[in-house]
Amino acid sequence: MADPHQLFDDTSSAQSRGYGAQRAPGGLGYPTASASPQSAFLGDPVSNMAMAYGSSLAAQGKELVDKNIDRFIPVTKLKYYFAVDTMYVGKKLGLLFFPYLHQDWEVQYQQDTPVAPRFDVNAPDLYIPAMAFITYVLVAGLALGTQDRFSPDLLGLQASSALAWLTLEVLAILLSLYLVTVNTDLTTIDLVAFLGYKYVGMIGGVLMGLLFGKIGYYLVLGWCCVSIFVFMIRTLRLKILAEAAAEGIPVRGARNQLRMYLTMAVAAAQPLLMYWLTFHLVR
Repeated sequence: MADPHQLFDDTSSAQSRGYGAQRAPGGLGYPTASASPQSAFLGDPVSNMAMAYGSSLAAQGKELVDKNIDRFIPVTKLKYYFAVDTMYVGKKLGLLFFPYLHQDWEVQYQQDTPVAPRFDVNAPDLYIPAMAFITYVLVAGLALGTQDRFSPDLLGLQASSALAWLTLEVLAILLSLYLVTVNTDLTTIDLVAFLGYKYVGMIGGVLMGLLFGKIGYYLVLGWCCVSIFVFMIRTLRLKILAEAAAEGIPVRGARNQLRMYLTMAVAAAQPLLMYWLTFHLVR
């Protein structure tokens, strides 16, 4: 019986019964959430195949790059030329300044492969030439700064000139070896290493010039020029005259004479370039 004083009918129980009847069978009355787009994408077989194919292409590309990178950049060979330690650097610098005291100039081999530079002071390396070149550029900037002539353009010109002369040297020697038909194990990287040792003497000459003037420059540079000349003669003689030395044939005949002249020309070019690249840095 309805209350006579009630103005409106109570319909809450009916709505509750209707809401309860409309509940979803699997939850608390809320609609079931649909799957996310990421889950749908990963669950698609076509997408899985595309991802697997892309991963396979990436792996094949990496393998192809690893196999062919040595054709353009000899990474394996470069690792050999940088296999040095502190003891080797000290001994090599001593050899460059005092080659007259060294007796055995033969490069050591192990199973037809030259040993790493850190085990043989006669082996060429790229660490000392690279560091010496960078130091030479820095010392050149210091010398120009003390003379109030420093500028980035002039320092860049100094570095590019040194690199250009080094490149011309390497190309000229390779062409000469080809024309003289020399069969040698001297590689292009070996040439860059041997020719780059002159930067060590150039650094010493410029530093002494900054400290003691022209007299110090000429004294130290002169000593370094003679040392690098002797070093190059004794080192390249075993490389360029390898066949004749191995067979015990005396250096006679036109072909061997040309080889000896080539060795002396390469050695004589080092002091000239050392002076040419440094004389204007000392006032």
